[in-house]
Amino acid sequence: MDRNLLHGMIRSFLAEDVGRGDLTSEAIFSPADQGSARLVARESFVVAGAGRVAAEVFCVQNPAIITADPVVDGKRVLAGDILLTVSGPVIDLLKAERVALNLFQRLSGIATLTARFVEKVQAYPVRITDTRKTTPGLRVLEKYAVRVGGGTNHRFNLTDGVLIKDNHIAACGSIREAVARAREMAPHTIRIEVETDTLDQVRECLDCGVDIIMLDNMSPEMMKNAVQLIDGRAMVEASGGVNLNSVESIAACGVDIISIGALTHSAPSCDIGMDWSF
Repeated sequence: MDRNLLHGMIRSFLAEDVGRGDLTSEAIFSPADQGSARLVARESFVVAGAGRVAAEVFCVQNPAIITADPVVDGKRVLAGDILLTVSGPVIDLLKAERVALNLFQRLSGIATLTARFVEKVQAYPVRITDTRKTTPGLRVLEKYAVRVGGGTNHRFNLTDGVLIKDNHIAACGSIREAVARAREMAPHTIRIEVETDTLDQVRECLDCGVDIIMLDNMSPEMMKNAVQLIDGRAMVEASGGVNLNSVESIAACGVDIISIGALTHSAPSCDIGMDWSF
């Protein structure tokens, strides 16, 4: 994660939350008042962002704040575990508190949900990957959390690859025409992926020699038939309607990748508190 980019993001988050100042804290405390606090887990989860995000929020707010003992990203913690300690000017600790907790809780939630999916398919040679269904402005952080949870990243943005979806095909007229146009314009280093929802579309993709075939919202039976049809001639991605109850049966079909939008758009935030000692 690029630290300069992260600090720019954090500054905008703090500006949104602090506004022209913390009226409450600045009325109660003086700039000389010092304090310390501990970020504590209120439940069991996989940590993402203790040192690399939450601690950085406090440092951006005031470089004089001291952060210590961040839990390593990817570690599973239990309720009551201390995740990070901070000390410094009370006013600045309070100004940074909510932004730090919001980000830390969100990223840990994504890492925890991703880890649950990864655990479900550990017996299969398949990768769990995310999508572009991320919170605007938080994509770099949310995709980082997916990696912490053991998943991998799909395209970061629309320039990262060619993915011909159903709307492209409908507007263009056919998979063959869409692929031909994409090949003419895309750099030779870019793979071409096509979304399919029927076996006839899979056959058309094979005839076109596409690199990756996405099987979208197919039943397990159809998916198995598609994998047999492809027979290693393209990478196979499964997508659409994947949940914790269905992911193992999808992996058993022999696909290479399972993309799951829920990793980032539906992950519940973890419960993290901040316990003070002034």
